[in-house]
Parts: sequence; structure tokens; C-alpha cells
Amino acid sequence: MAALLGATTGAGLFLVWWSFWESPPRERRRRTPGRVSDLLAAAGVEKVSPGGLAGSCIALCLFVVLVFVAATRSWPMAVCFGLFSGWFPVTVLRWRAKKRAALLRQLWPDVVDHLRSAIRAGLPLPEALIQLGSKGPEELRPIFRDFGADYRAGGKFDAALNRLKDRLADPVADRIIEALRLTREVGGSDLGKLLGTLAEFLRESARTRSELEARQSWTINAARLAVAAPWIVMLLLATRPEAVQAYNTPAGAAVLLGGLVISLVCYSFMLRIGALPRDERVLR
Repeated sequence: MAALLGATTGAGLFLVWWSFWESPPRERRRRTPGRVSDLLAAAGVEKVSPGGLAGSCIALCLFVVLVFVAATRSWPMAVCFGLFSGWFPVTVLRWRAKKRAALLRQLWPDVVDHLRSAIRAGLPLPEALIQLGSKGPEELRPIFRDFGADYRAGGKFDAALNRLKDRLADPVADRIIEALRLTREVGGSDLGKLLGTLAEFLRESARTRSELEARQSWTINAARLAVAAPWIVMLLLATRPEAVQAYNTPAGAAVLLGGLVISLVCYSFMLRIGALPRDERVLR
């Protein structure tokens, strides 16, 4: 009993002594989203998770396979067209992401000009960003209204900026937001001049990028036509019973599999040859 009492007293005194030392707060690291999450965010799709996208691809693939089997009685042809259709949701998302990125490139100079005018009028930086929810470009107003709601709910400017970056999911937006964050932290009176220079740079960059994408479209369209043409012919051949019977053999299935692999490899190489440098999100 004496030993137990001594151990308990010692533990209590140790805990009292330990309570006088404040432990340093741990910084929570933001979780970096994956490539699929980045694609969904860049396309402006917020209500679909990566698992939901994968489920949609698999469901569409199985549906097309069953439809082709019921129509042609050919499993090799059905599997080939099912694989193409299963990749279709990802293709649509990439198209939406590219279209949204091109739209945002045209809008960012106007956003910077609005910020510059609001700051020159004497508004603090958070209020200038909130004002974009009512006076900014029409396409971005809902996102900045959500930023205003986050800022008013928590009162933490950095946390609201992080959520704004996640909603925008754009490299140019990351640079603008980090520049605003740095200016707010270190202070300075050259914010108006900085925003004016940034607006000019963004306009010149958007103009150059648009010209390059217009020239690149010839290569991309040629690659798509070269890949789609043989499979369109295959789709027409599927209406003839003798052609379907020929592709139901092991040799016919091998020909379809080889054509599928060659189409995908050549299409990937053509896209890589004609691709422009991607603007990666570095400042997340």
C-alpha cells in the first residue's frame, strides 16, 4: 500500500509539473488532392467524387457492352466499343476542364482590375474579394460569394483563401491568391501597382496561349479523326452478319485487340507531340 501511494503521488506531481510546459501547436498539413480530384475541380464538378466517376465509367462500359452483344452477338466488338465508351466520361471532364481554363484566362485580368479599383477606393483586401461576388465577372460571382460566406462565418482570411483556391482549382488563381496573401502579411503600399502589372501580364499570356491553341487544334483534330475513322468503319461492318462472324473467331479478336492497342498508342503519341506545356498547380 505504501508503494502504491508513493507511485500515485509521484505520478500526480509529475503531471502537475508537466502542465506548466506548453506544447507547441501542431500545424495541420493540407491534404493534397489526387489527379482525379484535380480533374473534377478543374472541370467545375463539385458534387461528383472520384469513386462516383469511376462507377460511372464502369457502368457506361458495361451498358455499351451489353447493348452491342444484344445487337451484334459479338463479344470482341462489344468489349472494344465498351472500353471506348468507358473512357468517355473522362474525356468529357477533360474537355470541360480545358474549356473552363480558357474561360478563366480571359476573366482573370478583369478580376484583377476590379480588385485594384476596390483597393484604390479604400476597401480592405477581404472586402475587395467579397465585392467580386456582386460586381465581378458573372461566371465567378458564385465562387466569390462562397468565399464571403466562409470569411464571415469563421473570420479567418487564410482559411477562406485556401477554400477559394480549392474551388477555383486554377494555376493562375493560385498565383493571384498567394500574391494577395503575401501582400497582406508583409504590408506595403505598392499593391495597386502590383495588380496593374499583373493584369497586363495576364492579358498578354492569355492572348499568346489562345494563338498557340488555335494552331494546336489542327494536330488534335487530325489525331482524333485518324483514331475515329477505323472504328466508324468497324461500326458500319457490325451491321453485316458475315463480318460479325469473322470477328468472333480468335484471329478476328486478335485483330481487334491489336487495332485497339495501336489506336490508343498512336493517339497518345500524337497528343504528346502536339501538346502545349501545361500550367501546373504549384502553389496549392
